Amino acid sequence: MPVSARFFTPPQAAEVLGVTPDKVLLWIKSGELPASNLAANPNGERPRWRIAEDDLARFLFRRRHPVEAKPKGKPRKRRGADSNTTRYF
Repeated sequence: MPVSARFFTPPQAAEVLGVTPDKVLLWIKSGELPASNLAANPNGERPRWRIAEDDLARFLFRRRHPVEAKPKGKPRKRRGADSNTTRYF
């Protein structure tokens, strides 16, 4: 398995994604965003998360919104004015 050349901390990833670091940590804890804990004690209270650039790219790819083709039909017609409508212009 190739190793990514670049890793991000949660605050760095948050800056790239335009979200808060807490949101990135939530994605890591839920398993949605893969990350590695590089802390001296992996079971300790203070994890040191690192997110591989490749994992961040795959995360973004999975979450992208699909582009939907607009249905091609005849254009909608404007409603005509009532006989009771006064036109000022």
